Amino acid sequence: MTSTMRHVKLDPDNPLDLHQQVAAEIRRAIAIGEANPGELLPPAKDLAHVLGINPNTVLRALRQLRDEGLLDFRRGRGITVTGTPQQGALVERARELLTYARSHGYKPDELVELIQHLG
Repeated sequence: MTSTMRHVKLDPDNPLDLHQQVAAEIRRAIAIGEANPGELLPPAKDLAHVLGINPNTVLRALRQLRDEGLLDFRRGRGITVTGTPQQGALVERARELLTYARSHGYKPDELVELIQHLG
C-alpha cells in the first residue's frame, strides 16, 4: 500500500458519504504533497479491502477525482496522480466555498455568477 493510502481514515459518524470522505482524503494528500504527480495509487479493490468498504464506493471517489483533473486512469497502468499540490488545494477550497454557499442558500449557478461578477 502506498504511503498516500495509509492515512485514509473514514468516519461512520461523518455526515459526508463514504465516497466523499475517500475523495477528500486523497484530495488532502495531493494538496499537502503527500501524493505527488506520477505516483500510482493502489487498485480500487485493494483500497476498498483495507478500508472495509465496497469497491464501487472507492471507484466513485476515484472517478470524481479523475473528473476534477487530479487522477488519471490508464488500463493496464493503474491510477496515477496527475494533480499538483496547488491544484489539489484549489479544488479543496472550491469545494469548501460551494459547501459554504449552499449552507447560506446559494445555488451553484448563483455562486458562479457571483464569482464572474467579482472577476
